[in-house]
Amino acid sequence: MNKGRKISGGKYHALRKKKSFESIVQERQVILGTTKRKQVKKLGGSKKTILLRTNEVNVLVKGKMQKAKIVNVEQTPQNPFLARQNRLMKGSIISTSLGKARITNRPTQEGSVNASLID
Repeated sequence: MNKGRKISGGKYHALRKKKSFESIVQERQVILGTTKRKQVKKLGGSKKTILLRTNEVNVLVKGKMQKAKIVNVEQTPQNPFLARQNRLMKGSIISTSLGKARITNRPTQEGSVNASLID
């Protein structure tokens, strides 16, 4: 038998390469610091703005949004070590210039951080 051929005579083709959307993307981390954003290409040619670092937050106070400065990350429900690294993620409790707040959006997917005050 010929090597690389089927019984019928057809060829076995090598595996195809990975397409760009199948490649493994490095995990995004939003950390506390001066604001830095990045534009990322999406499927279909559109782009989205992601956040890499920030020290500003939009806080919901009595039904209205106010900008505030982030002082520190108090705790993260996913992993206590992430709070020590000052990582901003959904559900994290942060101390701001207006008081303690909980992050309500996903900063790694969007270009800003939104939070609501904790009483």
